Formats: sequence, structure tokens, C-alpha cells
Amino acid sequence: MSIIFNLLWIVLGGFFVFMGYIIGGIALCCTIIGIPWGIQCFKMAILALFPFGSDVTSRYPDSYPTSGLNILLNIVWLLFGGIWVVFSHLAWGLVLCLSIIFIPFGIQHFKLMKLGFTPFGRHIVDH
Repeated sequence: MSIIFNLLWIVLGGFFVFMGYIIGGIALCCTIIGIPWGIQCFKMAILALFPFGSDVTSRYPDSYPTSGLNILLNIVWLLFGGIWVVFSHLAWGLVLCLSIIFIPFGIQHFKLMKLGFTPFGRHIVDH
């Protein structure tokens, strides 16, 4: 079932979200300083292409705190553009959830919003 939803996602706009993250990742990787954030854009691009059947989890168990470097990189991410990624996925998720038919697609935008809020220290797992 997730294959059908992923195909519908790609056709109905997921490809443009994917391309946006790829272009952003390439632009960030063109600078030496932006490479860590570019890699996170590529991670989000993978989730943006195939969101159904995937989930975002923390790399560390709940009993271990995340590293200080991840926290610092996430703060820089949010200050220099990540907040707009979060608001964009929040807005699209809310708009899509207004229609019963598009609720599964809205939920995927909320999943992308979760990864867009703190991409460092998270990874994508398949179900």
C-alpha cells in the first residue's frame, strides 16, 4: 500500500519537494562551511521522495542526551532557514488535512516537519 501512496505523493507534488531539498543541498555543499547542512538536506530529500513506509527516529536512546554538537548544529539550522522549512511543512500539512482524502499526505508533511525541526541526531528508518 505504501508503494501506491508513494507514487501518488511523487505525482501530486512530492517530486518538487524532493527537488527543492536536492537543490538546497547542492547549494550548501558548494561552500565548505555548509556541507553538514547540505548533507541534512539530502537526508530530507530522501524522506521527501518516499515518505510512506518510513519514519524519523532519534539516533540515541532516550536515556542518553544528544551531543552538544548536534544541538549547536540544529540551532544554526533553525536560525538560518530551518524555521521556514518547518513552517512550510506545517502550512502544507494543515491545508492537506482540511480534506479527508488528503489527510495521509498532510501527515507526511508533519513527518517532514519533525525532521526539518531538528535534522541532526535523527535518522530515517523503514517499516
